Amino acid sequence: MPISLATSFTSLDFVNPFVLASAPPTESKRKILKAFEAGWGGVVTKTIGLHPVENVAGPKTIYQRASEEKPYVSRTKRPDTVSHSSWNWELISDQPLELWLPDLEEIKSTYPDRMLIGSIMAGAGGAEEMANWQKLARACVDAGCDALELNMSCPHMDRKDMGAHIANDEDIIRGILKAVTEAVDVPIWVKLTPATSTLVDAAGAAYAAGASAISLCNTFPSLPLMDPETMKFEVEVDGYVTSGGQGGLAILNQALQRVSDISRAYPDQAISGIGGIKGFHEAFNFIVHGAGNLQVCTAAMEEKGSGGVGVKLIQELCSDLGAYLERKGMSSIEDFRGIARERIVEHSKIRRKSDAYNGGYQAEAPVDQTAV
Repeated sequence: MPISLATSFTSLDFVNPFVLASAPPTESKRKILKAFEAGWGGVVTKTIGLHPVENVAGPKTIYQRASEEKPYVSRTKRPDTVSHSSWNWELISDQPLELWLPDLEEIKSTYPDRMLIGSIMAGAGGAEEMANWQKLARACVDAGCDALELNMSCPHMDRKDMGAHIANDEDIIRGILKAVTEAVDVPIWVKLTPATSTLVDAAGAAYAAGASAISLCNTFPSLPLMDPETMKFEVEVDGYVTSGGQGGLAILNQALQRVSDISRAYPDQAISGIGGIKGFHEAFNFIVHGAGNLQVCTAAMEEKGSGGVGVKLIQELCSDLGAYLERKGMSSIEDFRGIARERIVEHSKIRRKSDAYNGGYQAEAPVDQTAV
């Protein structure tokens, strides 16, 4: 049976389902061109905005590691450590829109068969901000972007009307999608924050308002660790820290739960899976829970000698996926996408040791018929 790594996702044809997520690996034309040369099927640009952006006066990203001998998690380099997670408090792109546009045009003309998704963000403060969403959308599409990803998920924006601050408000989600879908006619992906108890409802509102896909999970809100000897945070500015985002392997299981929740609630809708993908094993798990597209960030950034774009990683992902399809006699990821859905059930549906178990309630005492 012939195998194919090619996938169709939100009506776009990807040469493979692996995409670099919106983050430092996609922050410049140079990196994106290198990523496409390496073999990535698509990229989501680092988020483009209109408001002034200035990052903190210190490190923006750290990598946390653990070891068997000293299993505590720390950015401190120790022998025989393995990757645990990344942590960042980096804001969106500080490159203005007018500089991004010629770069987008060159990227798309150089690699016309690769999917270029423009990540954009504006605020939620009324008509002016809706016009900003439309301006960004039109400009990116006119420059060659095949789709847009609306960033409603960044956990550490310095403005309260942006990013994860707005993703719990279904009216705001609907309003932004209305503005963007009126402005452009390309697939719209909505990147939602995983840090909400109403994620399924937010996704439903986005789909109903015209979203072609939900992208998740972005990094989880978190704090860096404090060193017990120095009494300092492992990343700080003038002794202070604020909420940042944790990514990498440490969030894999939580990300799968969120993808599963959305996929089971809306099985006919598209999901771009993100969070802890370091190789085919993790990618496989997102696919069986319903994701039709896989976004990668931390593992690409950590790869030495690749310039932060995962040159070896994308080669391994494609090779391992191809080998799996051939070994299993499958033709594409569609042969196993979503197969885990029906096996995720409510806790009460899991078999117990005793047939008499009554779901945490006291069983009713049998009626004594002789006393009637």
